[in-house]
Amino acid sequence: MIAPVAEQAIEVKPPEGVRLVPVTDRDGVQLVADVHEQAFGKDGNRHRDRLLAQLEKCPDTTFVVLAMAGDRPVSAARMELIPGTGFAGLWGGGTVAEWRGRGIYRALVAHRAQIAAGLGYRFLQVDASDDSRPILRRLGFTQAGSTTPYNYEV
Repeated sequence: MIAPVAEQAIEVKPPEGVRLVPVTDRDGVQLVADVHEQAFGKDGNRHRDRLLAQLEKCPDTTFVVLAMAGDRPVSAARMELIPGTGFAGLWGGGTVAEWRGRGIYRALVAHRAQIAAGLGYRFLQVDASDDSRPILRRLGFTQAGSTTPYNYEV
């Protein structure tokens, strides 16, 4: 799904009691992995390791944000900039079950759109799940194609 950055409402705030914090270190990445375990029901170790490597290798084009309710991580997402294309990819948006439906995912999209706009990116791209697709449609995203994910195991 894609959407022009200029059409996104970038002033969307998370619900009361939730704050968005940037993730740049191992401790923050572990909290992101913890959120993903709870949100998607999968072991977060692989995600943690890949995200740590990505932040180390591409710190200028990878942005990770965590939604915190007090001291509890409740949602997380990342953005990968694709230099020279005008596209910023939104990835890994997930919210723990009991915090869904409160606007946190939307606030994470807006937060990343604001960063993308500030860096001159014109479009957002999301490889959206069935859960995210309806939210993104309401935010003005259009389906541009489909993908079929595979895991290659050696």
